[in-house]
Amino acid sequence: MRLKILLAALASLAAAPAPVPHNPIFVGADPDIVALCGRWWVYPTNAIDPGDGFAATRFYAWSSPDLGHWTKSAPLIEMKDIGWIDADDAPNHGLWAPSLTAVNGRYYLYYSVGPQNPTPSRLGVAVGDSPDGPFTDSGKPLLTGGNGFEAIDPMVFVDRDGKAYLYAGGSAGAKLRIFLMKPDMTEIDHEILVETPPNFTEGAFVHERGGIYYLSYSHGHFDGPDYSVHYATAKTPVGPWSYRGAILAADASHQGPGHHAFAENPKTHQWFIAYHRWEDGPGPGPYRGTRRVAIDAMRYAPDGRILPIRMTDGPPPLSPLPVQTCKEPRR
Repeated sequence: MRLKILLAALASLAAAPAPVPHNPIFVGADPDIVALCGRWWVYPTNAIDPGDGFAATRFYAWSSPDLGHWTKSAPLIEMKDIGWIDADDAPNHGLWAPSLTAVNGRYYLYYSVGPQNPTPSRLGVAVGDSPDGPFTDSGKPLLTGGNGFEAIDPMVFVDRDGKAYLYAGGSAGAKLRIFLMKPDMTEIDHEILVETPPNFTEGAFVHERGGIYYLSYSHGHFDGPDYSVHYATAKTPVGPWSYRGAILAADASHQGPGHHAFAENPKTHQWFIAYHRWEDGPGPGPYRGTRRVAIDAMRYAPDGRILPIRMTDGPPPLSPLPVQTCKEPRR
């Protein structure tokens, strides 16, 4: 009888739907979010795996059909498969801040390679045939820092005319640089000189809505209560930028929100923000432990302003995507 009861209980558990995770939904930092192939994809800096030592040595993606039920991918790319990693003779390296761009059925994963400062940081790019990889590195750095510029936090935005722009830079140098990409998406054509907007620290992200280009970015210290998201707008993807203020900042329960990305559900036209935050605090920092990724809805005012974003602790709003098959995700 006891065996029958146990088996019935196990069968009931197996049949029950998986619980919908609450914010924050998983451990990680610096998330990029995109809607592709009928799924939401989040690309974070990986929490360090056992045996990694100094820093993360691989990337993963998380995907969901509706923002409520998530699957973790196999590794997208590992540091051991990036042949130029050791060319700077630094004793330790790490990977962080991945960002995905899809062009003509191919997928380009841009990422930062440290250390940074005083060793010049570098950016890399890898190419894949599916949003969950596997990705193959291009074979050389995309951009190397130096002379006060830190090559970190890459993001590539493709405009309606097909031109692709790389946005990068920040931290101690706190300088934003923009580059036009070549059509192959793995090489830089030339730099476009721009002024760094007010309160820029790192983590630039660009999107367009209704003819307005939004440049958003993180401000402050990544491990402190001043870390926050600010933005500026322009009529072109390269400015000139008009500063609009902060839209995401610490509250009584969550500290240091930032290094974010925005994505739109093409069916409902609802926009979402993915970002990381500390669950520690309130307090002066520096915070320790692990950052966690959260997803919240965002709204616009009638004049196009982004309204202040409120961090939540419940499940992200369910937002199923239209069915669109590109390739079955790897498990």
